[in-house]
Amino acid sequence: MSPRKSVAETQHTRQRIVERSLAIASVEGLEGLTIGRLANELGMSKAGVLGHFGTKVSLQLAVVDAAATAFTEEVPRRVGDVRPGLPYLRAVCEAWVSYLERRSLPGGCFFTAAAAEFDGRSGPVHDAVTALNALWQRDLRVHVRRAVTAGDLPSDTDPDQLVYELMGVMLALNHFLQLQHDEAAPARARRAFRRLLGT
Repeated sequence: MSPRKSVAETQHTRQRIVERSLAIASVEGLEGLTIGRLANELGMSKAGVLGHFGTKVSLQLAVVDAAATAFTEEVPRRVGDVRPGLPYLRAVCEAWVSYLERRSLPGGCFFTAAAAEFDGRSGPVHDAVTALNALWQRDLRVHVRRAVTAGDLPSDTDPDQLVYELMGVMLALNHFLQLQHDEAAPARARRAFRRLLGT
């Protein structure tokens, strides 16, 4: 086997482990990941799974990174060519609703679940989830300010308050979809966004 093929196979195996871990974690949480379960489901040895990450925390961090990549591809990058400010906010909120509506992960919004799982803990996983949430809220806040500057939102708009309410809509959407299986929830989220951002 050539070194190049060996590296490619190693990367492919690692990707399979992370993808399966992300699907499990979206439903059962990051603490629900066990090396034994992954090895069994992927037809690998425990040592083979652990060898790609070293520790369970490293695996959890790899899953957080994978979730962030998936979210970025499905939400902000889908609307990357939309004009900054209010047009971007409307488009990115629609992409956000669509992402959850399409059930891209079996457990719904990974970061909603991870935040609830780790909000009272300390450590690298908590820090990673917190940092990614802060980054996303910062980006939304930037576009709120641009919308205010452009005159598309009232001059007295409080960016922090608006971002708080946008986040609240998405938390509610995930709750109603996942816990109550309410198929009307995406339409309710869209109505809420229209009230916040106009039509």
